[in-house]
Amino acid sequence: MTRRVRLHTTWLLLGCALLAYLAMTRGALPIGAKQFWQVLAGHGASNVKLIVLEWRLPRVLMALLIGAALGVSGAIFQSLLRNPLGSPDILGFNTGAYSGVLVALVLFNQGIAAMTGAALVGGIGTAALVYLFAWRNGVETFRLIIVGISVRALLMALNAWLIISASLESALSAGLWSAGSLNGITWAKTPPVIGVLMLSLLLMAMLTRRMRLLEMGDDTASALGVPVERSRLLLMLIGVVLTAASTALVGPISFIALLAPQIARRLGGGEKGALLLAALCGALLLIAADFAAQHLFLPYQLPVGVITVSLGGLYLIALLVREARRQ
Repeated sequence: MTRRVRLHTTWLLLGCALLAYLAMTRGALPIGAKQFWQVLAGHGASNVKLIVLEWRLPRVLMALLIGAALGVSGAIFQSLLRNPLGSPDILGFNTGAYSGVLVALVLFNQGIAAMTGAALVGGIGTAALVYLFAWRNGVETFRLIIVGISVRALLMALNAWLIISASLESALSAGLWSAGSLNGITWAKTPPVIGVLMLSLLLMAMLTRRMRLLEMGDDTASALGVPVERSRLLLMLIGVVLTAASTALVGPISFIALLAPQIARRLGGGEKGALLLAALCGALLLIAADFAAQHLFLPYQLPVGVITVSLGGLYLIALLVREARRQ
């Protein structure tokens, strides 16, 4: 890891730590610095412990973990497809995962463990469908993106029909979920998702070298001993699982997977360690968006997905303006 990457990694870690502290101490009941550190040391009033450890800490930790997972997932697809639009939300994989969640929630009224499994099935099934329709003696990036956008549109229609057909209670829950929200996260809901995400991130860390070699081209990677097609499919599977498991808990949060890898690439200059930077950028973006959703529009709290969509829209407008100026 170069000095440049280490420096940016340090700043991103500090940014995540600062926002995590602010998220756990700001709110309807502000927590002072002394009270906060007393809680971390195992002391403090019981009501303060309840607020910090049971209400705010799960939300903060899952914002960081899910943001990191989405950042890594986006980095995988953008690397494999060699296209900045190659992210799971553009390709429709998180929409497919959300379809799986809706089926489990609306049709079978299942809990978080079943919804996590349904999200994985929906996300992986969507990825397989997109890959199958895009295959023509190989997969061309532009065709894959177009097919992904088309499948995503069909799944959005299916999701709308499922919500309309649901009971009022299920429809309200599904509607909030569709915006992407970290509200209501508790320790009881997190174990299945944490297990899947941590296992996927660990496996991805072991395959980082293969991904970097694949970026050099299939022929070069094959000459260096990388099983190209098997590695590509395994990396894509990990990317889909990271997105699907995140969607199972908080809904389809858009644009984090699109933005984080591109910011990381600019910070790292394409050097070794860009995957770690993508994870940290994703974590920072999501926890910052969630903090903004909670505090910028008081007395109202917005779903975090509304903030990330707004950020993504601004980013795409900036890209269009930059491309227009080049011509």
